[in-house]
Amino acid sequence: MSNANLDSKRWIIAIAGTCLQICLGTAYAWSFFQKPLATAFGWSQSMTAWAFCLAICFLGLSAAVGGVLLPKVGPRKLAMFGGFLFALGYLTAAFALKAQSAPLLFLTYGVIGGCGLGFGYVTPVATVSKWFPDKKGFATGMVVMGFGLGALFMSKIFAPMLMNYFNFAAATDVAAQQSILVNVFLYLGVIFLVLTLPVGYMLQNPPAGYLPQGFTPPAVSAAASAAMEALTAKDSLLSGRFFIMWLVFFCNITAGIAIIGFQSPLFQDLWAKVNPSLDKMTLAAYGGTLIAVTSIFNGLGRFFWAAMSDKIGRIQTFRIMLGSQIIAFIVLAYVPNPWVFAIVLCYVLLCYGGGFGTMPSFVLDVFGPKILAVVYGTILTAWSAAGIVGPQIVGILKDTYKDTPAMAAYWTFILGACILTFGLLISFLSSNKPFEKK
Repeated sequence: MSNANLDSKRWIIAIAGTCLQICLGTAYAWSFFQKPLATAFGWSQSMTAWAFCLAICFLGLSAAVGGVLLPKVGPRKLAMFGGFLFALGYLTAAFALKAQSAPLLFLTYGVIGGCGLGFGYVTPVATVSKWFPDKKGFATGMVVMGFGLGALFMSKIFAPMLMNYFNFAAATDVAAQQSILVNVFLYLGVIFLVLTLPVGYMLQNPPAGYLPQGFTPPAVSAAASAAMEALTAKDSLLSGRFFIMWLVFFCNITAGIAIIGFQSPLFQDLWAKVNPSLDKMTLAAYGGTLIAVTSIFNGLGRFFWAAMSDKIGRIQTFRIMLGSQIIAFIVLAYVPNPWVFAIVLCYVLLCYGGGFGTMPSFVLDVFGPKILAVVYGTILTAWSAAGIVGPQIVGILKDTYKDTPAMAAYWTFILGACILTFGLLISFLSSNKPFEKK
């Protein structure tokens, strides 16, 4: 195939990878189901949140495994396998809900679905970056932007469509609500099975030696090139540079994901305080709209900050995101106006997504393309840890201050600001320079 045809094909593959990420990113709309599940099944907020926590935890763990498997099995098989597991997580979660078993929900949606998320997430990111050596930040930002936009599709299309179809609003007794939620998860599993397998099939690596037309790789000294080529995954993963990058990534994710899992309940609590006359359905609609809007910023942030990092450098981009979010979280802790709250939250999600858009290129710059899949997959374990720490902090605070939701929100944002401050300080120990083994 000629280079001109390959240049066209790479955009098709990038679009397929983005579509896969949109499907997987629907997991970010978990807060849409947080209240209905807790209410219908009588679970606490922190217990219900464990399904989302485990899904994100196993996303990162399976992404690390996927990074090792990807060079061996290829992107097509791994992407399709990830899509299948993700859909299976919903299908089996429906049976867990039917059995009214929280542990079974954790195993199905959390473990099975989470593994699908990881295998599916790491594949298009690593694959598309190989097709775009001339636009690393732009291309990876575009692909992971899809993951950020997934919550928009779930909160405004898939979930409301199914909840309306089964007439959840009219279900006044607990048994009816439980039955509807079972059907919603079952239908979602079928939808994602149909959507993820075809786009996963389209992913493949470029031919050996492929370079886009008109692109000349930047000059690298023979010594630097040889050092990068000799670098092993073990050298990289045991280095201080990797650990610092992991911590910076962890702090950015923890602060954001703490809000993502509970943004709808937090927003509803604020509106209920401002206007006590609002009914539950109106509050739920407000929460769903917030999820949709912030998901747009989550997606745009992955693209915007990744492209920005091509110009100003990766670590400088992380410092700007972390530092500006410290101010944003302090504002969130004190703001009484729901509209201001929503605007600031959109900025936080812009930076949250920016971390995911910037990190693939950061890893590529520091550790090189040879071990990108392994190192990037492993650094996503920061997502695993953050996926447990962030939502559980909020869940525990909401259970502790269940009679004073404003206090739960206040301490959520204060702790988030502290985590971001630590990440900012750590970031000054890193740089954009390629890693050299001592």
